[in-house]
Parts: sequence; structure tokens; C-alpha cells
Amino acid sequence: MAGVLFEDIFDVKDIDPEGKKFDRVSRLHCESESFKMDLILDVNTQLYPVDLADKFRLLLCTSLKEDGYPDDGEYNPADDGPSRADQFEYVMYGKCYRIDEDSSTPGSETSQRVSAYVSYGGLLMRLQGDANNLHGMEVDQHLYLLIKKLAF
Repeated sequence: MAGVLFEDIFDVKDIDPEGKKFDRVSRLHCESESFKMDLILDVNTQLYPVDLADKFRLLLCTSLKEDGYPDDGEYNPADDGPSRADQFEYVMYGKCYRIDEDSSTPGSETSQRVSAYVSYGGLLMRLQGDANNLHGMEVDQHLYLLIKKLAF
């Protein structure tokens, strides 16, 4: 799909392990099923409650338009065209502010891990894993995070 940077299913492994800092926000620690990526994500639990052991589908993309055509980053309620957001329950728009590369073995491309950091208006995300799974992400890139819980 055009405009899609990353997609996988995640399991919630822990919630607020360092203690709850805010009334309406929880920090989720998750692990992906397919790519074995580690995710730390702040979620407004007043709007979107999440429980331990929940599974959800996560999609990171540069546009909500299903054809992948870039949008201007502003929500327009009058736009009645199809949107990726229609298939999801929780959507955030943010900016990638840092990408760290960590090669566990010097000179080895196969074991290189990358951490991508995104801020969604102060709610933070860190997605960490194999560099091949995050090759489309760049610093200062705007992107959407879309989540939908899965029944299991």
C-alpha cells in the first residue's frame, strides 16, 4: 500500500511499568508478532482504554488517503472520500523527531537495530527493531498512527 511505513499486530506486555504519571494517559509496552519489534506508546486511555494482554493492529502511514496521495496534514470533516481512518478506532498525527541506529556487532548490517521516536502532540512513541522494517521513516517526517483492537 502506498504511503504505509509500517504495519503489524502488537501484544500489550506491560502498562505504566514506571508508575502512572498522568490521569488520562498510560504508557504501553508492546511486542509485535510478525517482526519482533518493541513498541513503547503513550495512549489517551480516557478516549481509548487499553488492558494488559490486548492485541491491536498498528499502522504507520504518511497519508490517510487510501491511494497514498499525500495530504496537507489538516483534518477536513467535509472530505467525504475514503480514508484509512475509517477502518481504525484510534488515530494520532505526529512528527518523527529522532532516529537512533544501534548495531550490536560493528560492521554487521544484518543485526542493526533502529529506534524511531515520534511525538503525537506530547504523546510519545518509540518503535525499535530491525532496520529493514523502518527503512521508510525519516526525521522531521509527519505521520499517522492508526490502531484497532483485535478480538482473540
